[in-house]
Amino acid sequence: MTQPPEHPPLGGGFGAPQNPPPQGGFGAPQDPRPATPPPPVQPPATPPQPGYGHPQQPQQPSASGPFQQPGAYPQPGPYGGPGPYAQQPGRPGPYAQQPGPYPQQPGPYAAPHPGYGYPQQPPRFPGAPLPPPGGGPWNPFRGKPALVVGAAVAALLLIGGTVYAVGSGGDKKPTADSNQSSGPSSTASAPADASGGSGDGGADPENLNQDRKPGEDRVLWYRQAPDAPGHGADAPGMWITGRSAVKAAYKQVFAYDVAGGSPTWNPISFPQKICAVTPQKTADDKVVVAYMSGVSDSAKCNHIQEIDLDTGKKGWSAQIADGALFDSALAVDLTVTGRTLLVARAQSGLAYDVATGKKLWEKQRYGAACFPTAFAGGAKLLSVASCGAGGSDAHDEVQELDPTTGRTKWTKKIPKGWSVAHAYSVDPVVLYLTDEDKTRWNVSTLRSDGSVRSQLNVDESFAPRCGWAILNRDLQGCTGAVADASTLYLPTDAKSGPNEIVAISLDTGKEKWRVKSPADESMLPLKMEGTHLIAYVEPSYDTGGQVVSIATAGGSHTAAKLLQNPAGAAQVESGFFAKAIDYVDGRLYLSTTRLTGGTRSKEKLMLAYGR
Repeated sequence: MTQPPEHPPLGGGFGAPQNPPPQGGFGAPQDPRPATPPPPVQPPATPPQPGYGHPQQPQQPSASGPFQQPGAYPQPGPYGGPGPYAQQPGRPGPYAQQPGPYPQQPGPYAAPHPGYGYPQQPPRFPGAPLPPPGGGPWNPFRGKPALVVGAAVAALLLIGGTVYAVGSGGDKKPTADSNQSSGPSSTASAPADASGGSGDGGADPENLNQDRKPGEDRVLWYRQAPDAPGHGADAPGMWITGRSAVKAAYKQVFAYDVAGGSPTWNPISFPQKICAVTPQKTADDKVVVAYMSGVSDSAKCNHIQEIDLDTGKKGWSAQIADGALFDSALAVDLTVTGRTLLVARAQSGLAYDVATGKKLWEKQRYGAACFPTAFAGGAKLLSVASCGAGGSDAHDEVQELDPTTGRTKWTKKIPKGWSVAHAYSVDPVVLYLTDEDKTRWNVSTLRSDGSVRSQLNVDESFAPRCGWAILNRDLQGCTGAVADASTLYLPTDAKSGPNEIVAISLDTGKEKWRVKSPADESMLPLKMEGTHLIAYVEPSYDTGGQVVSIATAGGSHTAAKLLQNPAGAAQVESGFFAKAIDYVDGRLYLSTTRLTGGTRSKEKLMLAYGR
């Protein structure tokens, strides 16, 4: 199978905030979501290099975003053809794009550099696991002839039309056919060792803390991963509570004491593989996990189960029914806002009370032909819809929804030819958009009423860690893009040596300041703690990673070290094929998000570092 190219790392800036174009008509529905992607090939036997991604392929994006000034004339595009987003005379970028008539910002796209991880090319076939991060999300169909994409879409439409053409909204009781699964199982007795079969507990048999140098902190505990199929398995999600570090892997959910790593409750086992989780937990430490209905080609990701992270007890459960034509539960996404769980099907969303499982409302087709295809939760709930697909006015729309009632608070029409790929933040709303050919990108910030506040305008190549999807969106699949009320923080893409974190004003889109990584490796923004930005510094092959704090107020933005991981664990720390990262209460937690299924050695599931 021909390997599709990667999406390159994020490039430079865009113009000043503009007025959006007028609203337009609507058309046909968007294509349905694909089946669960096939697993990856195993990572290389040689020790992986530190960091997150694979080398990126260069591209030629343009200098301006989708929101133009009224009356602006179309300008030549990056490839010499007509298009509205060219660079300006006197301010040439590295690709020598054609000049346009209006003074805008310089061409932003320095030649893309390799990403953060393995130096060789990753498996690049449709359905490969999320690529360990480099730049923006790469699209496996970018650069492919329309016939290839059309064939994939047609195949999925055929599946949707023959298998899932008839259905109704809401949930239903599981049926006892060969493709259905019994519910998850666990016991309420005191937990036995829950290390996935390794029996290693929280000890340090590999001597990762041996020969610690002055100033180095230590590995508090680590856990081995459960056995996985030879073709690999997903290990999505990681949730940290005051008591437990909880991790999903393949068909199980594990919980470990945050300080010592001993099991806090017995693993919860599911009859089939876990296919989706809520990236957020509720204020009272509840999450929802989805698992497959079976193992056949027609199996769906349509069983959901609430879990109490503190006790390991299972709460309510439901089976997600298909919606209308093409609106299947073949694959679902989950997100939580307040007390509302949102389950995203192919072309609609179902809202439940996360505490009781009561169905609250349903977000369905609206207007002439706008189909909700993705949702992002957290502090706010956003919906992204595909409108008029296949018609002359095909476009995306973004809405903020009331999580309790589903009422629309505002609607923002995205200009034709652009689509929303990721939500870097939901409060404030910061969106990453790409054009229909995936050759240009834009980062736009919206105000509380949905109007454009700014567009990123920095001449730089950025590299947050983003996952990817084939035909469905992954709105909340990025790590390394952090925003507070006034500033967006993005990591630059370093070809070698240290990178920088750039602080960008959300009012102007322009750079405010930048800070260099304190080591010879790249660092990645993680979260805000008050007025300080917490960032993770990658390990090298023989030096542990770091956690640093960066003051965002005042005139000094030096990275202050919070943790220095031991060199004895550097190879383990840098050896994850892909990983989730969190820093909570002075402890750093790392966990894999993909089990390779390799048999050469036991994989690590999770590590915790601290004083």
